[in-house]
Amino acid sequence: MSWIDYLIFALYMFGVLGIGAYHYFRNKNSEDYYVGSRSITAHHVGLSIVATDVGGGFSIGLGGVGFVMGLAGTWLLFTGLVGAWITAVFLIPRIKKVDRKEGMMTFPDFLRWRYNDRVALVAALVSGIGYLGFTGGQILAGAKLAAATIIPRAPWGMEPIQFALIVIAAVTIIYTVIGGLKAVIYTDTIQWALLLTGLIVFTIPLALHKVGGISGLRHSLGPEAFHLGNISFIRFFNWMVTIIPIWIIAMTLYQRMFACRNEKEARRAWYIAGVFEYPVMAFAGVILGMCARVLFPLVEPEMGMPMMIKTALPAGVTGIVIAAYFSAIMSTADSCMMASSGNFVSDVYTRYIVKVDPRGRRSIRMSMVATLVIGVLAVILASRFHTVLDAILYAYSFMVSGLLVPTLGAYFWNRASSTGAFWGMIFGGGLTLSLLTGIWRLPAPLHNLGLDASAWGIALSTLVFVPLSLRFPDAPGGHTARDLK
Repeated sequence: MSWIDYLIFALYMFGVLGIGAYHYFRNKNSEDYYVGSRSITAHHVGLSIVATDVGGGFSIGLGGVGFVMGLAGTWLLFTGLVGAWITAVFLIPRIKKVDRKEGMMTFPDFLRWRYNDRVALVAALVSGIGYLGFTGGQILAGAKLAAATIIPRAPWGMEPIQFALIVIAAVTIIYTVIGGLKAVIYTDTIQWALLLTGLIVFTIPLALHKVGGISGLRHSLGPEAFHLGNISFIRFFNWMVTIIPIWIIAMTLYQRMFACRNEKEARRAWYIAGVFEYPVMAFAGVILGMCARVLFPLVEPEMGMPMMIKTALPAGVTGIVIAAYFSAIMSTADSCMMASSGNFVSDVYTRYIVKVDPRGRRSIRMSMVATLVIGVLAVILASRFHTVLDAILYAYSFMVSGLLVPTLGAYFWNRASSTGAFWGMIFGGGLTLSLLTGIWRLPAPLHNLGLDASAWGIALSTLVFVPLSLRFPDAPGGHTARDLK
């Protein structure tokens, strides 16, 4: 990289910090900090959604999938299109009916309204821990990119990737802590526009030129790399069952639903996000991974694309594209920190430990401290993972298996009860966590099916939730799915 690239990158980082500082002085209470005063327009929210969902983790991870699988890797983000549009059609009209009236700021707020405080507390803990892991995955993505591009050597005898973890985390944490959700959404809009421009205008054309165009890519990789059916049913099923449900239970998305002015704006935002996920980002990321395999066939798949960016692009362009990728990484990490912070502060700390007026300045200071602590913990967690995609999918699996079934029941089943929801979350999330950590293993016949841990967690959650809801119904007079129609 040349001095021009470093200058471009530095100016970008200072610009992001400036946006955070600007919104620090405009935030007056927790509603400003966590749901952007409920006044953000559809195009800002839509771009923020896709920046958060795809972001750097899936950008780097998607390049690794393209490196290994070819165009069939695009099915990974097809799940985003399906999830976004399902949400726009079936969930947003229901949730927007009650959120303003109830003053909701978090996903557990909805479950509290539908079930009770006990269910909301478990959901807050599951969501908060899950997003902590997800933040770690994004920071790891940034560290991998930095170690391959701008930090080839680290001071004080540290490994480049360790030093990069600290640098990337510091910038992301600072502007997220001080700026809140408005800073996150507005920087997301800029960051996503920068990423898309960097990929489509500069990186893809130059990468294809390096490998001899589409014909050269096909010659080097073979026709199977261009076959969309080059994926096993089990892998496709695992992606669908792990990723689509996140659109139904993601705290980051509920914050954005509540931030939209009305139902029409919210639905439009989700439609925008779906199209940008698939086909736009899906094919862009995978094609770059395929080019990286031609140029650097022996490297770790997720490191191929960062190395290609560093070596294949001219001075000046490299700085723009690297800033674009860092912007994507930070756009996801900041949202995940905000989600986890909202869960622990709004749904746990201020409800059960210290009572604080959510409309006062003290609530903002508490939220900022929580976001800082979560960012630091995410850095520690990031050092425990080897691949970005593993970190992301583990976090997804844990959240989905505990929260999906009770959430669907809250929306669509009048007889769903708080007892069924509580134990469905405990058993579903608990099973998946035990399988992911190796505490318990499935019997060989079940393990050999190759299903993701979240599939077993969802199945157990359903088997617990349905009969317990029927056996222990809630007392008359509470809210039901009928109230959301």
